[in-house]
Amino acid sequence: MSVALRVIPCLDVDAGRVVKGVRFVGLRDAGDPVELARRYDADGADEVTFLDVSASSSDRATTVETVTSAAEQVFVPLTVGGGVRGVADVERLLRAGADKVGINTAAIARPEVITEIARRFGNQVVVVSVDARRCRDGAVTPSGYEVTTHGGRRGTGMDAVAWAAEAADRGAGEVLLNSIDADGTTDGFDLPMLREVRAEVDVPLIASGGAGTVQHFVEAADAGADAVLAASVFHFATLGIAEVKEALARAGHPVR
Repeated sequence: MSVALRVIPCLDVDAGRVVKGVRFVGLRDAGDPVELARRYDADGADEVTFLDVSASSSDRATTVETVTSAAEQVFVPLTVGGGVRGVADVERLLRAGADKVGINTAAIARPEVITEIARRFGNQVVVVSVDARRCRDGAVTPSGYEVTTHGGRRGTGMDAVAWAAEAADRGAGEVLLNSIDADGTTDGFDLPMLREVRAEVDVPLIASGGAGTVQHFVEAADAGADAVLAASVFHFATLGIAEVKEALARAGHPVR
């Protein structure tokens, strides 16, 4: 039997509130993270992801209190990212109630940390988040996609497809592929990038950035995503989780 495709709301948290913008700028308030997580749990979300969008850029740790409060009230798996730098941060978040931990900037700075976390807690805990954009500002990579850090504000010159494959080889249990170009636009996922990464990565692949219609989710699944993640369309009630799952099921993708 095929593994069910997961539908995951993403809560971008800044200063204790859920925010959402376009390409990580122009942020507007979308509500209380615990209340939203509780609503999504009731609505049938398969998981909920918390990302502290300012943790890396402002050099501070993810707010553990929010995770603890959510874990007490939400019964689907929680993935938490933002400001994670090593084993100690992961342990703190797991103790607070997270099931998986996302890592981005710190893994780029020191890729060995992926293996260290995986060996300590298991591959299933490690989600490597890859914020990628089409090359610009003189950057050139073999795939045409570049890895960014600090909420998409800094280019690295690293090839996004190669980095996703390396992260999986080093022990990541999943790769969260977020298109900086598509983020918040509701114009659809970056399907060419998704297909390129899918061809090189064997671990579960989460598509993120650009969802605006139920068809966009179907297209991402057709391109090889094992899970589809979105924020704006769920936070502002453009689409419901059940609506997305129904469209995926009609297209032949198994869902829970």
